[in-house]
Amino acid sequence: MTWVVAIRTDIASAAELRRLARRERRRRTAQRMLVLANALEGMSRAQAARAAEIERQSLCDAAKCFNTKGLADLVDDPPGRRPERLTEGEQAVLVSHILRGPNPERGEPSAWTLPGTHS
Repeated sequence: MTWVVAIRTDIASAAELRRLARRERRRRTAQRMLVLANALEGMSRAQAARAAEIERQSLCDAAKCFNTKGLADLVDDPPGRRPERLTEGEQAVLVSHILRGPNPERGEPSAWTLPGTHS
């Protein structure tokens, strides 16, 4: 059974998607563009995915994203960062303390070292 994925054509044609895929630096984004171009040209889900070297489910996912938000949604989101451990206020106090440096006249050591790294 041949099943063709419904993909909107008002954003880009198969030829335009192929052109964009050739210029795309990110491999996964280029593969998504190619699989959509393959499907727009009438390939079956399996053929389109195989030609773009991705899984059939990825074709469906790419089509849903493309149909909803266009080309921008084919690009992976940047990787997340771990949450900060210190609040902005605590960070400001720490930066101030570090920039001020140790004060030997107040009994502070003349140099800071990590625990266990004393000479």
